[in-house]
Amino acid sequence: MRKTLAIALMLTATLGLAACDKKSEDKAQDANQHAQDAQKSMSEAQDKVNEAAKENADAAKAQAESSKAAAQEQSKEATGS
Repeated sequence: MRKTLAIALMLTATLGLAACDKKSEDKAQDANQHAQDAQKSMSEAQDKVNEAAKENADAAKAQAESSKAAAQEQSKEATGS
Protein backbone atom coordinates (compact mmCIF):
# COMPACT_ATOMS: atom_id res chain seq x y z
CA MET A 1 0.00 0.00 0.00
CA ARG A 2 2.79 2.41 0.86
CA LYS A 3 4.59 1.61 -2.36
CA THR A 4 1.46 2.33 -4.41
CA LEU A 5 0.92 5.60 -2.56
CA ALA A 6 4.56 6.62 -3.14
CA ILE A 7 4.32 5.83 -6.87
CA ALA A 8 1.06 7.76 -7.17
CA LEU A 9 2.62 10.74 -5.37
CA MET A 10 5.69 10.64 -7.64
CA LEU A 11 3.48 10.46 -10.73
CA THR A 12 1.43 13.43 -9.52
CA ALA A 13 4.60 15.46 -8.85
CA THR A 14 5.99 14.58 -12.27
CA LEU A 15 2.80 15.65 -14.03
CA GLY A 16 2.75 18.84 -11.97
CA LEU A 17 6.27 19.69 -13.05
CA ALA A 18 5.50 18.88 -16.66
CA ALA A 19 2.57 21.30 -16.55
CA CYS A 20 4.91 24.07 -15.32
CA ASP A 21 6.93 23.98 -18.53
CA LYS A 22 4.24 25.95 -20.33
CA LYS A 23 5.03 29.02 -18.28
CA SER A 24 8.72 28.81 -19.11
CA GLU A 25 7.85 28.64 -22.81
CA ASP A 26 5.72 31.76 -22.41
CA LYS A 27 8.60 33.49 -20.65
CA ALA A 28 10.94 32.54 -23.47
CA GLN A 29 8.53 33.96 -26.04
CA ASP A 30 8.21 37.16 -24.00
CA ALA A 31 11.99 37.40 -23.76
CA ASN A 32 12.28 36.99 -27.53
CA GLN A 33 9.68 39.71 -28.07
CA HIS A 34 11.52 42.07 -25.72
CA ALA A 35 14.79 41.32 -27.51
CA GLN A 36 13.18 42.17 -30.84
CA ASP A 37 11.77 45.40 -29.41
CA ALA A 38 15.18 46.30 -28.01
CA GLN A 39 16.81 45.61 -31.38
CA LYS A 40 14.25 47.84 -33.10
CA SER A 41 14.88 50.62 -30.58
CA MET A 42 18.64 50.29 -31.06
CA SER A 43 18.19 50.53 -34.82
CA GLU A 44 16.07 53.67 -34.48
CA ALA A 45 18.62 55.19 -32.11
CA GLN A 46 21.44 54.42 -34.56
CA ASP A 47 19.45 56.09 -37.34
CA LYS A 48 19.07 59.20 -35.18
CA VAL A 49 22.80 59.20 -34.38
CA ASN A 50 23.62 58.93 -38.09
CA GLU A 51 21.22 61.76 -38.89
CA ALA A 52 22.75 63.95 -36.18
CA ALA A 53 26.25 63.22 -37.48
CA LYS A 54 25.17 64.23 -40.98
CA GLU A 55 23.66 67.46 -39.67
CA ASN A 56 26.88 68.20 -37.77
CA ALA A 57 28.93 67.61 -40.93
CA ASP A 58 26.63 69.91 -42.90
CA ALA A 59 26.90 72.57 -40.20
CA ALA A 60 30.69 72.30 -40.16
CA LYS A 61 30.76 72.67 -43.95
CA ALA A 62 28.50 75.72 -43.78
CA GLN A 63 30.70 77.18 -41.04
CA ALA A 64 33.82 76.66 -43.15
CA GLU A 65 32.18 78.31 -46.17
CA SER A 66 31.04 81.21 -44.01
CA SER A 67 34.53 81.66 -42.57
CA LYS A 68 36.04 81.55 -46.05
CA ALA A 69 33.57 84.14 -47.34
CA ALA A 70 34.25 86.40 -44.34
CA ALA A 71 38.01 86.10 -44.90
CA GLN A 72 37.61 86.99 -48.58
CA GLU A 73 35.45 89.98 -47.67
CA GLN A 74 38.00 91.21 -45.17
CA SER A 75 40.73 90.73 -47.76
CA LYS A 76 38.78 92.79 -50.31
CA GLU A 77 38.17 95.56 -47.76
CA ALA A 78 41.84 95.63 -46.76
CA THR A 79 43.07 95.87 -50.37
CA GLY A 80 40.28 98.18 -51.50
CA SER A 81 40.83 100.86 -48.84
